[in-house]
Amino acid sequence: MSICSSMIMFTTRKYFNNVIRTGLSVALCVLVVCCSDPDEIEDPDENKEPTPLEIVSPSNFPPPVYDLSNNPVTKEGFELGKRLFYDSRLSRTNTISCGFCHMQPNAFTHHGHDVSHGVDDKLGRRNSLPVQNLLFYKTFFWDGGVHNLDLVPLNAIANEVEMDEEVDNIIDKLRGDANYGVQFKRAFGSEEITSTRFLQALSQFLATMVSSNSKYDLYVRKENNVTLTDIELQGLELFKSKCASCHSTDLFTDQSYRNNGFSSLTDLDRDKGREEITLNPDDHGKFKVPSLRNVEYTAPYMHNGKLQTLEDVLNYYASGVKDTPTLDPLLKQSGNPGFELTDDEKKSIIVFLKTLTDERYLSDRRFSEY
Repeated sequence: MSICSSMIMFTTRKYFNNVIRTGLSVALCVLVVCCSDPDEIEDPDENKEPTPLEIVSPSNFPPPVYDLSNNPVTKEGFELGKRLFYDSRLSRTNTISCGFCHMQPNAFTHHGHDVSHGVDDKLGRRNSLPVQNLLFYKTFFWDGGVHNLDLVPLNAIANEVEMDEEVDNIIDKLRGDANYGVQFKRAFGSEEITSTRFLQALSQFLATMVSSNSKYDLYVRKENNVTLTDIELQGLELFKSKCASCHSTDLFTDQSYRNNGFSSLTDLDRDKGREEITLNPDDHGKFKVPSLRNVEYTAPYMHNGKLQTLEDVLNYYASGVKDTPTLDPLLKQSGNPGFELTDDEKKSIIVFLKTLTDERYLSDRRFSEY
């Protein structure tokens, strides 16, 4: 999803102060839940409290950033958030849902689309990032224009080439659906549908989307006696020496913003990256370092989706990096932009990157539309 600073300023002013501070706490663990069929929702017991859902923080991950005490995740809130995630009524034309650009088989990216594809067949400027492990992120999107998970959906909703809708209109649509009234009552204690509850329900769904059970994870956590092959281990060592400065921690991103030289000067005039948020010329052409989790399934690559394969990505870093004025210093260490990689080294790195695929996450029915 793309974003411009004016949209963020607007949505932040309008909705940030609405976030409810409940003061409740919740432990960290994910339970298996199912989303009820919205056509068969019955009126809940008025005295029934929402069922807490615990979210497990993987032992090899950094601590969560999102404060769950301000929005405790419950089974009912998760189910509501899931229904909202797949509801196309969140768009002006009632045709584009969050799940339209974030498809589970492709690690919740928009397979086959270089850039976001929204209402009226309009195209954005940037590739849709995966929605995984957002619980652990400090900022969001390619330019970091959002600093709170609760505000993430507003990015696509307000964008005129994505959903092009206003939250007030969405709330009116939801209020016209009696089943939503029942679900909001289950999740929040009353049938009142507000923008704050709407955003919190989506956050509860997104917060549970933790991808942490790849072959690599099982290996580093010493689970199930999983081992890496010789070529996977070679790739891991090469990755540590060539890539891990930016793709660090077991989130495989340091969450920084860097210019990797991929954009031409013409492209940079059209999309200034992080500079559009900070207004700092030193941030010209810088984009967020994306996570490499499930990268086998998140093609196409780069902020504008111009590279189609992992081979293309490594070939680019070996011989295609452009020396623009704000090119990251890490890509200038060898005298020439980029870094040296032999064909065998590229193959080993790609084999390792495929150990980051979390098949359980990609097929987890808790997150599926049907």
